[in-house]
Amino acid sequence: MQVKTSTQKMYFSNILLGLFLSFISFNVFANEPVVAHDSAHADTAAHAATPAAHEAPSEKFDPGKLILHHIADEHDWHFFTIGHFHATLPLPCIVYTTSAGVQVFSSSNFKNEHHEEIPYNGFVLEHGKIHAENGEKVYDFSITKNVASLLLSAVLLLTIFIGIGRKYKENPHRAPKGMQSMFEPIIIFVRDEIAKNNIGEKHYRRFMPYLLTIFFFIWFNNMLGLIPGGANLTGNIAVTLVLAIIAFFVTNFNGRSTYWTHIFAMPGVPKWMLVILTPVEIVGIFMKPFSLMVRLFANITAGHIILLSLVSLIFIFENAALGLAVVPFSLFMNVIELIVAFIQAFIFTMLVSTYIGAAVEEHHH
Repeated sequence: MQVKTSTQKMYFSNILLGLFLSFISFNVFANEPVVAHDSAHADTAAHAATPAAHEAPSEKFDPGKLILHHIADEHDWHFFTIGHFHATLPLPCIVYTTSAGVQVFSSSNFKNEHHEEIPYNGFVLEHGKIHAENGEKVYDFSITKNVASLLLSAVLLLTIFIGIGRKYKENPHRAPKGMQSMFEPIIIFVRDEIAKNNIGEKHYRRFMPYLLTIFFFIWFNNMLGLIPGGANLTGNIAVTLVLAIIAFFVTNFNGRSTYWTHIFAMPGVPKWMLVILTPVEIVGIFMKPFSLMVRLFANITAGHIILLSLVSLIFIFENAALGLAVVPFSLFMNVIELIVAFIQAFIFTMLVSTYIGAAVEEHHH
């Protein structure tokens, strides 16, 4: 009864959190066109020397620019804009060139008091990339928004689960409470429904730390990406690529003889058929992690694009009444995204566990 009550509280709190984030998300997304509007006024002011400048048509709202701004990586962390005020966290730029060596400076140096991009110390920031003004190759090791979000999620994971582990160690026989009661059902779910079912009773324990890590890493970063001003970390192809590469090595380094025999010399198959089937199986080794990479990247990115596209409709048609239809549907989509954040972590972990299970499966006599 206590576990049931704790689970109900957890579900209810998640629903409240989803509604809260959805309303805030709309407010922040709606502020983005102000940036485009301000840039249009800045362009008009630049041509104010001519008498008819104020009669020039204003720049139309560009939804593509808004969407790319939110899903792309950047050298600063922009949270929101109110009027001419930009709530932005500058991040450290770390660049290397052959002539100047390593240089470290703040990304705020690339912006003037009007929030316009300007050159700094021989470098210029164009479309989120740092280039040398003299055309020299630049090696960029900067702490970007996605890297900062990655570090933030790592701190959250370590803080939460080291604290939970310490409480279990201090009171192993006491009923869980607080954070323990929230995460214990999820940990048990990963253990019983994912690891045991797909890897087997004999081998699942040694893979539990890895499976729990990727599950909570993906889930936490999916949720952080839904917070207004959050980074689109799991919607970055480089991040999903690294997760897929790790899954590839974990799977194949633990492959038993039966696993490799099935790939290169499938039992019961005529030898002439191996000429066709073996290359297919070899391609499948690489296609499995590739599908993991693309699935997570595409689903998370698509969710952000849909939400931003819905909000952009108000400013494309320049009709505030359209918000009566857009806001409820955006709220609905935001709640769906909260569910998708969990489902994508579950699917990624589930598929990895099935690949590992196939690799460590023993020969049946």
